[in-house]
Amino acid sequence: MINIDRKNTMESRTARLTILIDPRKKTLFEQICAKQDLTPSQVVRQLIRQHIIQHTSAEERPDWLAAKRPQTDDQ
Repeated sequence: MINIDRKNTMESRTARLTILIDPRKKTLFEQICAKQDLTPSQVVRQLIRQHIIQHTSAEERPDWLAAKRPQTDDQ
């Protein structure tokens, strides 16, 4: 499970990412997010941060992202 840092609001949120997904997956995703008291956008932003961190070296990461380490239950 992913722990979302809701206090972290330093990122600029001016770019839009539009995706197409199966409506059933969207509904289920929204229900899961609601149960966790998170918005789908919060979860997607965290997933993107995790993906960037997992696929870049510390030297490649910008300073504004380097301090954000995703927390998972298996860490």
